[in-house]
Amino acid sequence: MRIALVGDRSPSVRSHTRIPLIMEALRERDGIALDPYWISTTDVSGLDGFDGIWIVPGSPYRDEAGAVAAARVAREHGIPFLGTCGGFQHMLLEYARNVCGLDVAHAENQPEARDLLLAPLACSLAGHEGRVLLQPGTRIAQIMGASATVEAYFCSYGLNEDYKATLAAHGMVFTGHADDGAVRAAELPGHPFFLATLFQPELAGEERRPHPVISAFAAAVRHHAARRTAPAV
Repeated sequence: MRIALVGDRSPSVRSHTRIPLIMEALRERDGIALDPYWISTTDVSGLDGFDGIWIVPGSPYRDEAGAVAAARVAREHGIPFLGTCGGFQHMLLEYARNVCGLDVAHAENQPEARDLLLAPLACSLAGHEGRVLLQPGTRIAQIMGASATVEAYFCSYGLNEDYKATLAAHGMVFTGHADDGAVRAAELPGHPFFLATLFQPELAGEERRPHPVISAFAAAVRHHAARRTAPAV
């Protein structure tokens, strides 16, 4: 079961050093043996051949277009998708541009742009934890088995709330919010698994106990791989 870890791998990014340990824990604890491939944003060709796509933290990416393209491949091909931190932001960017038809930008990549979908947060969340309120009945609420969770962040950009209604009208469901109502998680109903979080589940607790969101993504990858390789009847 091959998964693409889309991002520009760096030993200075804490989540990048934890992900291999999480992959090992998934194998030992959940019996899910994932074969991770680190994919640079400068070369995202062939992603439709993977069983799962995870756009990992570490923005600004070398190539915004590559990150956006990875989210599009997962969405259009029904490939289980997880986006965390920068992955969440670029997933929203892809959806706004290619589904909603908006000409919008990410302030981290184009601070001079007129229409910013992703804008600087009033207060940076880098190195902070915060409560996330989960929408009842959604995938993430079912995964967490709770109405709220406390999660770790390392980001300074979030959704410009002026665009929230437009994205929602085109099918994006915002399923996690901070106490002040700011968006912290989103998902697409009807997709095998399409979930993204502004927080970083890979930073939660011990690497030997994968966050429930990551475990659910891994299970979706296994299911997708089994269906893809099942003999035709």
